[in-house]
Amino acid sequence: MDDNRPQTSRFVTSRPRRALLVVDVQPTFCEGGELGVDGGNAVAQQVAAYAKEHRDRYDAILTTQDWHIDPGDHFSTAPDFVNSWPPHGVAGTPNAELHPAIAGIDADAHVKKGQYDHGYSGFDGADDAGRSLEEILTDAGIGAVDVVGLVESHCVKHTALDARQAGLATRVLTDLTIPVSPEQGEQARAELRDAGVELVASTELGARRPRG
Repeated sequence: MDDNRPQTSRFVTSRPRRALLVVDVQPTFCEGGELGVDGGNAVAQQVAAYAKEHRDRYDAILTTQDWHIDPGDHFSTAPDFVNSWPPHGVAGTPNAELHPAIAGIDADAHVKKGQYDHGYSGFDGADDAGRSLEEILTDAGIGAVDVVGLVESHCVKHTALDARQAGLATRVLTDLTIPVSPEQGEQARAELRDAGVELVASTELGARRPRG
């Protein structure tokens, strides 16, 4: 046997550890909430069902919440719905809590954001121990994330863009989010693609464990 011939490795490089980021699934963004989007409650139910059914796909599940205390001109009595908005996600109110549908998804950490600013991205927030989302992901050895929740055209988009900027392999699961409007959804998806974020429906993942 020629010991000098090239050898084929038996080992396959392991996939990166993956987290599910559940962004702002709160009553404030659902029907009847202060900034409700049509279809918000349905997204909450779908996210909950997906997370429970596919918990074994993820090394961590993290939630984010708008938790506004004094966010400055993010709130307005005459909002333009671009840079200013009616009060929503007010810290300590029932509608700022996590949606009841996702209470049982066995999340590993909860990040609150926007206490004193707009807080569009989950990466702007921290958990109750003061750890930023990026620190939580780094501590857990996460190299890839799937982003879902409310809403696609705003906080989901900004969270996914920041995840990509942080060097994470990033996907948005398109059937587990919804935009404020179809037009804003198209614009958000274009921005995400341009940044290297993968857009894929959760149903396309099949039964396999996702690869990075």
